[in-house]
Amino acid sequence: MRLFFLVPLALLIVSCTSQETPPASRSAQFPGYPQNLFNSFKTDCAGPGDQYVKIGTGSFECRETLSPEATAYLILSFDGYPQDLPEIVTRLSSSRNQNGYRVDAELFFMVPQKGGSTLTIPIESEELDRDFSRLYTNFGGTPV
Repeated sequence: MRLFFLVPLALLIVSCTSQETPPASRSAQFPGYPQNLFNSFKTDCAGPGDQYVKIGTGSFECRETLSPEATAYLILSFDGYPQDLPEIVTRLSSSRNQNGYRVDAELFFMVPQKGGSTLTIPIESEELDRDFSRLYTNFGGTPV
């Protein structure tokens, strides 16, 4: 009978202690191929204005159109080409290593230029890095 009293007490103590948050990172190590992560990524990239692209073995992109305000800002600020609109790109790449698979994320704007080239503008944010870490952890990875 005493055991039934101690279990809820132990759970209360554990739930009240601070939980360690993973480091803010855009990379994670997975013990096996993170198929569920990539399936979720593909499913989330199915909205209007989204384009899912496989760019290589284990590398995928979600290209999304931007709001008119963000589009105008990028075209004007980075000498973009208005006939080929900028996009925001999230890229996930996996590579096999001795511990399983490493997944790396990149987030950037692609701004087509008048001369035909494309300018890539990386998006850096500690909050986004924390979001990636939480995502990786939810799918069984360990942020590195």
